[in-house]
Amino acid sequence: MSTVIQYILYLAVLVALAIPLGAYIKKVMNGEKTFLSKILTPCENAVYKVLRVNKEEQMNWKKYTVSVLAFSGVGLLFLFLLQLLQGVLPGNPQGLPGVKWDLSFNTAVSFVTNTNWQAYSGESTLSYLTQALGLTVQNFVSAATGIAVLFALIRGLIKVKSDGLGSFWVDMTRIVIHILIPLNLVISLLLVGGGVIQNLKGAETVSLVEPIAVSADGTILENAEIDPETETVTVDGQVIEDAEIVTEQFVPMGPAASQVAIKQTGTNGGGFNGVNSAHPLENPNAFTNIIEMISLLLIPAALCFTFGSAVKNKKQGRAIFMAMFICLVAALAVVAVNEQLATPQLAQDGSVDISMDGQAGGNMEGKETRFGIAASSTWAVFTTAASNGSVNSMHDSYTPLGGMITMLLMQLGEVIFGGVGCGLYGMLAFAILTVFIAGLMVGRTPEFLGKKIEPYEMKWAVAVCLATPVAILVGSGIAAIVPSVADSLNNGGARGFSELLYAYSSCGGNNGSAFAGFNANTVFLNISLGLVMLFARFLPIIGTLAVAGSLAGKKKIATTAGTLSTTNAMFVFLLIFIVLLVGALSFFPALALGPIAEFFQSIV
Repeated sequence: MSTVIQYILYLAVLVALAIPLGAYIKKVMNGEKTFLSKILTPCENAVYKVLRVNKEEQMNWKKYTVSVLAFSGVGLLFLFLLQLLQGVLPGNPQGLPGVKWDLSFNTAVSFVTNTNWQAYSGESTLSYLTQALGLTVQNFVSAATGIAVLFALIRGLIKVKSDGLGSFWVDMTRIVIHILIPLNLVISLLLVGGGVIQNLKGAETVSLVEPIAVSADGTILENAEIDPETETVTVDGQVIEDAEIVTEQFVPMGPAASQVAIKQTGTNGGGFNGVNSAHPLENPNAFTNIIEMISLLLIPAALCFTFGSAVKNKKQGRAIFMAMFICLVAALAVVAVNEQLATPQLAQDGSVDISMDGQAGGNMEGKETRFGIAASSTWAVFTTAASNGSVNSMHDSYTPLGGMITMLLMQLGEVIFGGVGCGLYGMLAFAILTVFIAGLMVGRTPEFLGKKIEPYEMKWAVAVCLATPVAILVGSGIAAIVPSVADSLNNGGARGFSELLYAYSSCGGNNGSAFAGFNANTVFLNISLGLVMLFARFLPIIGTLAVAGSLAGKKKIATTAGTLSTTNAMFVFLLIFIVLLVGALSFFPALALGPIAEFFQSIV
């Protein structure tokens, strides 16, 4: 019962914080005064003056699109060069060399597309300058780009016979200065107070309280007896010749808290350390864990309420929110039950106690004991629903069905809340698809928020909805027939295929998490995954802006008794059905070869 209360608490806190934040975001994007305006508006105006931005400019959809692509392209090139040259640049106290070209390309694409897929360990690969000036900056601006495109679509729905969608540069400035910086400043301070490191010191090497022995392949030797004088290691009376005695530990330092805050709120996910928020210096306790976990979905959930207020139809915002929320709760229930019940293999015919009697019980493999199953399962669902990708447990160790749900949430097109901005405009594309299908079923012209949905909007909406499935299935299909990819797998059979499918689902869904045993740092995988990320990020952006431009030029249609309601329970059900139908039709064959096959193998 206490575990159920824990899940309910996480969801309740999320909704309670999302509603006021949604109201605040709406005021910011409409240029209205807020409690921070006196401090931040002068900063905003200073940016316009320095960059010579026309605050009143109204871009058409093509100019808005070119601005988005040009801004992202410059950011990609800058981050690519920053990694290549970090060995000769300052801010590198550990003296790390420049990053290989293919990994630099993959990482640059990853952070510019808000994916934050990482085929490296941050503490041993990237300098502080690259982390702060490259990754952290992209964490802010890539998140802001998604929100800006969403508001271009909202203006398309609001405006009548106009081609202006606002200014991309104004939108970006307001989002960064008024929303992301204040929010993440507060969260950073809370994380530092909770024990997350924030400094500019070089990594330290400290002495262990007791030495440990490891074999030649790096495995810790249990019950080993170490003689410090002769430096010999014995196990059960037998001397281990190739064993190594370890007396020191590498402890990473650096500005972690500031990057952790925006990696969560911006649905970025790129960890300061290789094991992400499972690292005790990046997420040390239950206090920091709940802050980081709630931050995962905070802005995506808030934007649903922002949307309802912005289009002056709060019921519509709540309908979209409920569709997302119901899917989230269902996914959380499946993962929670499967992780708590574990598998017959983990029980080892009763030899291992996986009950909850006086312990966490269930499947604790790959999970931090300081968080347990409830906090780990909730984080896993939140992070894959939000297209975030940060982790506090290793998804490779989840049960077959638990791992399948995290995969499916990404494969649905990051629309169960999804990334900041991009999750909601993806779900609105599904809403357009839903009203079109519903209109065909009842013989009425499809309309959404007073705008007629015609073939032009439908073609782009379908492109937005199918971009993620196409990227994932084509990418993983090609990778599956490349012989060298098999060497990157940690497992064989169905589990190995799940590793591969998860990797391309993560990149195609702009998520960034991984089945931890998968080695993605090869030339083929770095390039192919990078191309998948670019396709799955920018085709939906182009499609969304094209729809926004078309809708802005239309007139409003009066609501009549024959108008299909898009705010009632029936529409919520239809929207969920269409989202799941697209996911099921696209991915069931692939899932059948991976996690579903593994599930049946585990119970036979």
